Amino acid sequence: MNLLSELNPKQKDAVLQTEGPVLIIAGAGSGKTRVLTHRLAYLIQEKKASPYEILAVTFTNKAAGEMKKRVYKLLGLPLDGRKMGIDPFVSTFHSFCAHLLRREIEKLGYSKNFVIYDQDDQLRLVKKVMKELDIDRGQFNPKSILAYISGAKNELIEPKKYQELANDFFQELTAKVYPVYQEKLKESSALDFDDLIMKTVELFEKYPKVLEKYQNRFRYVLIDEYQDTNHAQYRLVKLLADKHKNICVVGDPDQGIYSWRGANIQNILNFERDYPKAKIVKLEQNYRSTKNILAAAHEIIKRNIERKEKKLWTKNRNGAKVFLYEALDERDEGEFILGEVEKFLKKKEFDYSDCVILYRTNAQSRALEEVCLRFNIPYKIVGGISFYERAEIKDILAYLQLILNPNDEVAFERIINVPPRGIGQQTLRKIHQLKRGKGKSFLELLKSKDNLNRFKPKQKRALGKFAKLLGKFQKLALKKNVLLLIDEVLNRSGYADYLQDGTEEGEIRFENLQELKTVAKEYQDLKPEDSLRAFLEKVALITDIDHYNENEKALTLMTLHSAKGLEFPVVFIAGMEEGIFPHSRTFFDPSDLEEERRLCYVGVTRAKKHLYLICAQKRALWGDIQVNSRSRFLADVPEELISYISTGERENSFEDVENFLDGAETDFEVGDKVKHPKFGEGKIVEIKKDRIAIAFEGKGIKKVVAGLAPVKKI
Repeated sequence: MNLLSELNPKQKDAVLQTEGPVLIIAGAGSGKTRVLTHRLAYLIQEKKASPYEILAVTFTNKAAGEMKKRVYKLLGLPLDGRKMGIDPFVSTFHSFCAHLLRREIEKLGYSKNFVIYDQDDQLRLVKKVMKELDIDRGQFNPKSILAYISGAKNELIEPKKYQELANDFFQELTAKVYPVYQEKLKESSALDFDDLIMKTVELFEKYPKVLEKYQNRFRYVLIDEYQDTNHAQYRLVKLLADKHKNICVVGDPDQGIYSWRGANIQNILNFERDYPKAKIVKLEQNYRSTKNILAAAHEIIKRNIERKEKKLWTKNRNGAKVFLYEALDERDEGEFILGEVEKFLKKKEFDYSDCVILYRTNAQSRALEEVCLRFNIPYKIVGGISFYERAEIKDILAYLQLILNPNDEVAFERIINVPPRGIGQQTLRKIHQLKRGKGKSFLELLKSKDNLNRFKPKQKRALGKFAKLLGKFQKLALKKNVLLLIDEVLNRSGYADYLQDGTEEGEIRFENLQELKTVAKEYQDLKPEDSLRAFLEKVALITDIDHYNENEKALTLMTLHSAKGLEFPVVFIAGMEEGIFPHSRTFFDPSDLEEERRLCYVGVTRAKKHLYLICAQKRALWGDIQVNSRSRFLADVPEELISYISTGERENSFEDVENFLDGAETDFEVGDKVKHPKFGEGKIVEIKKDRIAIAFEGKGIKKVVAGLAPVKKI
């Protein structure tokens, strides 16, 4: 079999450049996997390299397994080539390091039978250390401390060095936990995930002979998705490939979207600095999308500074223009999308599974899911769980259900110890024993002093406080609508503080709860008790998706981050508004904004045939009504590439003010830092006549009128 016959000229070039450092810039849809697998097969079949000498690293076990299968197929071997002695080392970074450390880690004072701690194990250990150091876990979130430790390890910063570098209170707190945490890991002969890479680098740096051993073994090193590597992974690869310099990295700087995980896009951008003799191969022929979609993608991404210049092209037809729809609100957005999907189905052009709805934040899925359920459209969420199935949503709903129905056992068990109150399974079993046969609700049971006296002092206090809290909520439910009641539950229970722990995950969960309040607003005009009942009834019906069969073809809903590496004939990108996409959190740092632009590029290049970009005039999101301007990414796409399906009139309230103050001068400029008495400090991102758009961190974009709003320059 001729391995090169199926490849285009650039792909052939990428396969044939086997010696020395090679950077393959693989554009979206350019056949990257084909090049990687053919390169591996070519090394074995034509260059007569021993499979034992080849290391290929990718980011998922699934991708590694698939790559091996393709190589075996190209070489005409059975699916398990190991039986024939042909087994190139194809794995993830963590699997490779674990394999190596099993053989070498005793040099670092660990047993070769070390265990690997998962996230839960790590968190338990951090909590134990905090307890020993008398650090209040209620005040300082263990997850945040663990995240800081992980960040340090990804940068190869040892505990002692971290203590020297700590320059704020939380870093200093982490600096106390980090060394003890690391000591206890070693005492248990355990490594966490970050240690797998960090300890391998340490081993290579401390023991040159060990490094040389693996340098000699792996003459050829291939790294996939190089733009997603962090500093520790970068250092590992640099050391391993330093002798033979036969390193081939594959990636696309325009698709670097994981900096929040520690990925450093500079690794791929600076490859030629690290390897001055590097050969560069650009895979620019796209096999996925139409000419119009690629043209739109290029117009969006070319405005970034931190990138390698390239322009995708295709032999595919021009195709349809990029559709732009301006919805009235998030409901209209969802209904429009489903209307377009149904048109494709009626024409028998595409099925549900051919279509995907992409969005920037998980909170946006709520409105989209509701529309799907209302019209009985089969859908599935990828890269996340259903909005109403998320833990934080179910927790608050459980509080509300217990307020309405104190006999709800499932709700009671869910929130009796959320946030943590020191009530464990043994205490819970005792409560059930007391309740059995008495015909009393949980609240009635725990109000009884005789019952509470059966528990140990600590549990007695916790249960008594919980009973008082629930009783207070029941009284409030008679006076306040469900929207206000949710706020009371969040604040009085301590759940809001429990979520807002300083991590990005906590912020996202809190945003989801603000989105739940958006739903609750629909019932704020009803009588308090009716408001709660109607709200819970609606939510119960929405979450009843028993009619949906996972095996059936379904419309896909997913975040833009989850969509990387996938493709669909029809792509809808929802929420194309300033403050949502790009997200308001990114307005304060140019590099963050560039990553948002890359994320948009990733979304656009998922589309094969049809691409829809959708914005809304106003949107109920995060518990507020957002009236944002169109995303700057929409303005990047030239008019000749766009087909406007419908554009409604925007909100008139601002136009009236503009007319009233037309001609008035303002001292404000885009980029000015300002302060607002309610929203705090922000940055001006847009000025239209006297209307100023200000990005407030954590609060999104707010539009005010100069001269009328109490905004001052800082």
